[in-house]
Amino acid sequence: MKKQAVNPYLPSFEYVADGELHVFGNRLYIYGSHDTFGATAFCEKDYVCWSAPADDLSDWKCEGVIYRKNQDPMNKKGKMRMFAPDVCKGVDGRYYLYYGLSFSPSISVAVCDEPAGKYEFYGYVKHPDGKLYGRKKGDFFPFDPGIINDNGKVFLYSGFSPDVWYLRLGIDLVSPVKGANGNQVVELENDMLTVKTVKQLIPGTKNSAGTGFEGHEFYEASSIRKFGEKYYFIYSSILSHELAYAVSDYPDRDFRFAGTLHSNAEMYEEKAHNYWGNNHGSIECVNGEEWE
Repeated sequence: MKKQAVNPYLPSFEYVADGELHVFGNRLYIYGSHDTFGATAFCEKDYVCWSAPADDLSDWKCEGVIYRKNQDPMNKKGKMRMFAPDVCKGVDGRYYLYYGLSFSPSISVAVCDEPAGKYEFYGYVKHPDGKLYGRKKGDFFPFDPGIINDNGKVFLYSGFSPDVWYLRLGIDLVSPVKGANGNQVVELENDMLTVKTVKQLIPGTKNSAGTGFEGHEFYEASSIRKFGEKYYFIYSSILSHELAYAVSDYPDRDFRFAGTLHSNAEMYEEKAHNYWGNNHGSIECVNGEEWE
């Protein structure tokens, strides 16, 4: 147990990045990638989960390891990293965890009867013909999935859309990453795996002209929330240091850029300690009144 109501809310030995917060029942759960102290790469560890009572966000509990990276059939030796995950309650009442393995063009799914129990590998998001989503013509590169069960309709959001600045860093991108097209929203069948429809959602730098997203195009880190009758799509913009958001009356279309939630760059400081850095996070409404 850890009593802490201010930042950092997790102990100093813990590195759960790319946080997705969800209230299930009477507890708030934190899901995310898992880093190692002093590592030279992101997301090298198995997934853990932390939770707290929804009415006492100072009383944090480590739920332990909920899913190990070698449980995925593509990663039996555990050499691939599990990037930013998201979780939703499925139409069958079970909990589904969506994640990507390193830069593999696919999205894996694990399932559990409890929000923070021991998840088991379930399958890969796939088209009706069995071909994995991310490997068919027209699919954008799947990365950092966000997931929502909207009254029985399940929508998956993903994409990785770097601009030319990313290439200048000398990073060796895998061939499926074409870049700068934005992201997609996929409606899933009730099995939580099979693609029903695929649509473009937020533009990248290649197709943002006249959309209102200019300068804040999609880069990565898809996250979706519904509050009231509005849908809020939260993402890391092409600026990378900016957590931006868009709003719509629908889960799969007509999103408009609405602003910036947060920036972790000290861009206007004379002696900035953190001029640039990537950003990934989300929001949650707790007890119907608190935004975290």
